[in-house]
Amino acid sequence: MILTVVCDVLGEENNGTTIAAMNLIRSMRAKGHTVRVVCPDASRRGEKDFYVVPKLNLGPLNAYLKKNRVEAAKPDKRVLAEALDGADAVHLLLPFPVSISALKIARRKGLPVTASFHCQAENFTNHIFLMNAGLANKLVYRFFYRHVYRYTDCVHYPTEFIKDTFEKGCGHSVPGRVISNGVNRVFIPGKAEKPEEFKDKYVILFTGRYSKEKSHKLLIKAAGLSRYRDRIQLIFAGCGPQEEKLKKLSSGLPNPPAFRFFSRAEMVNVLHYADLYVHPAEIELEAIACLEAISCGLVPVINDSPRSATRYFAQSERNLFKFNDPKNLAEKIDWWIEHPREKALCSQSYRGYSARFNFDHCMDEMERMIIETKEASGEAR
Repeated sequence: MILTVVCDVLGEENNGTTIAAMNLIRSMRAKGHTVRVVCPDASRRGEKDFYVVPKLNLGPLNAYLKKNRVEAAKPDKRVLAEALDGADAVHLLLPFPVSISALKIARRKGLPVTASFHCQAENFTNHIFLMNAGLANKLVYRFFYRHVYRYTDCVHYPTEFIKDTFEKGCGHSVPGRVISNGVNRVFIPGKAEKPEEFKDKYVILFTGRYSKEKSHKLLIKAAGLSRYRDRIQLIFAGCGPQEEKLKKLSSGLPNPPAFRFFSRAEMVNVLHYADLYVHPAEIELEAIACLEAISCGLVPVINDSPRSATRYFAQSERNLFKFNDPKNLAEKIDWWIEHPREKALCSQSYRGYSARFNFDHCMDEMERMIIETKEASGEAR
């Protein structure tokens, strides 16, 4: 099968959408399919089966995107026509301009189209200071539905949570399947030595883009409220536009948090020496980072946010803290520090739980979705 994957955003593998896209691309190629990739990543120009479109000029937002190390794409009909010529199926990653243009071409050609749902409304409205405006978020979902998802043959939802959220927001249901993006097979339990500077510290990790909806400030405040504040060492794995603001906010902590982006191999090492994983994000579609931590044996403490799918990963009330409540988070952190035996038992319990997010199984399901959609489309014609 020749599959064209359309990526409005693709660059460094430092965000969930790019990681999900590259996982799908590599997996489908490993299964013997030809995968063409449409993206704005100029470094891919000349690389086999990559079709590079121009960058989209978003004015003041360009600097913001650069801080997130991503680039947005601008449609190029010639490039898109070439990428879709002779394709058997098309898969869209985001409901943005290049995917919208590709969808129109695919429909004219009678090609089957599947599309992933990788963007919560708040991921967009956060940038225009309307993250908590219910009407604005509904309008975003209605735009997504009107311009992309109502025309696709099947939608891939990473969680049941985002499927329900989208359908309630846009007021419609569309054919779809719930398939996790999956946890890469390198994330398995293990032990690693802490760096010398962290030897006597209790290391708490959070992996997430430095942006408002990820709520790093909750963990910073909780660390300051903890009875063990002098021992706690926070590690914020990621990058993003709020880095300087977060550094300033955390300047009063006894141990300055570590802010940096880690390669995959480095990330596995950090997960193997960290003591606890905290996921304070208020807005979250799936949170593969949390699943990676769980898969490596870390016990999670998760924000009980009504706008986050991650809360469903909690196995007990000890794994949840009250919605946006740093004092309650500090209490949960202190409890786990004081109960190492219970933490070890919880870690063991999570190892069985994380098996359902097996990468190979999830990628098999993605392949099955695309092939069955293609076959159904052929029968319909």
